[in-house]
Amino acid sequence: MDPVSARLRARHPQKIDLSLDRMRTLCAILGEPQHRLPPVIHVAGTNGKGSTVAFLRAMAEAAGLRVHVYTSPHLVRFNERIRLAGRLIEDDQLSAILDRIEAVKGVETTVFESTTAAAFVAMSETPADLAIVEVGLGGTLDATNVIERPLLSVITPVDLDHADFLGTDIAQIAGEKAGILKAGARGIVARQAEAAMAVIEAKAASVHTPLTVMGVDSDAWAERGGMVFQNAERFLDLPAPALAGPHQVANAGLAAAVALELDLPETAIAEGIAAARWPARMQRLTAGPYGATARAADAELWLDGGHNPHAGRALADALAERQARAPRPLALIVGMLANKDHGGFFEALKDSGAHVFTVGFEGTAADPEALAAVARGHGLGAQSAPSVGEALDRATRLGAGRVAICGSLYLAGEVLSADRATWPD
Repeated sequence: MDPVSARLRARHPQKIDLSLDRMRTLCAILGEPQHRLPPVIHVAGTNGKGSTVAFLRAMAEAAGLRVHVYTSPHLVRFNERIRLAGRLIEDDQLSAILDRIEAVKGVETTVFESTTAAAFVAMSETPADLAIVEVGLGGTLDATNVIERPLLSVITPVDLDHADFLGTDIAQIAGEKAGILKAGARGIVARQAEAAMAVIEAKAASVHTPLTVMGVDSDAWAERGGMVFQNAERFLDLPAPALAGPHQVANAGLAAAVALELDLPETAIAEGIAAARWPARMQRLTAGPYGATARAADAELWLDGGHNPHAGRALADALAERQARAPRPLALIVGMLANKDHGGFFEALKDSGAHVFTVGFEGTAADPEALAAVARGHGLGAQSAPSVGEALDRATRLGAGRVAICGSLYLAGEVLSADRATWPD
């Protein structure tokens, strides 16, 4: 665990307690930093938030804008969560801001609330042209939702996740995500399931928010080795997304719709799509000890942090696309949090033809043997392994030429932590 995370966990409750009261009180004591930010793009959704933010940030920076970004969780270093005008927050600045937050008396905030307050203070005190703020969990009661006047609100695909907090009904979850929609701020919405879209449209109507909906007002699709974006006014011939997987066309298209609302030039949109980086989302690993092991066995090694059924389907599609181009024996190294939908994740991957090796990681990970049993229950050959390194050795000895480490961002963070050359920056 990095020092900042350890500090926060030692001084703040580690629970998740969705509420805005404590956050509003803390922000008021800190001088309402959420009201002193540059124009804000607020992003909620179940999957694709981080990738959409990465594309949008790259587009805005290609247009010459200074961009703040707040995302979660981090993979290796806490500083990854707060990017100020293009650079990760420095340790000294972060420590000084946390000192100010910890000096506040009478408000017992959670780790995420303190983190979000720190981001808002840092962003409010650093000049920039735009702030992109990703929701942590849900939307309505998420700590970031003290932002009352966003420039735009963005909702990526809504699906089932965090059932213990958001429920098991997609309409209920969509209602939580739609809580970021605010009067006077257009909503840009990804393609949604019918039940989710109905709830989002009803919420938008109730707060008098106009919507731009992908698949209705705009669309994006892969074409001739690149991608195309189209709305009523524009037809953009764009490069293929830098992030791997067919689902990234939809994420890049959603970001392009936002970029056009910002009047960014087509050249910046194209450059951002081709340049975006977002670690642990179908990331090819060639460096570090795991990359070296894969290279020695002439195997591809991929890292993906998706951890719910929707993300499992995206991973399956990405792997199927690669298998269709260049078939290789496939293996998955899977570790998941204990509270995730293990069956739904493996169901999405049941037709991949992969052999599964299940592993644990620091924290509340699912038992590897129990996880392997779930995978076998969905028709996949599976066995547990004591570590990622051992699982990778077994996979390559069995002849796997393509290996994906997947199932959790926490597992992905441990993998990247193994060698500094792979750290996000």
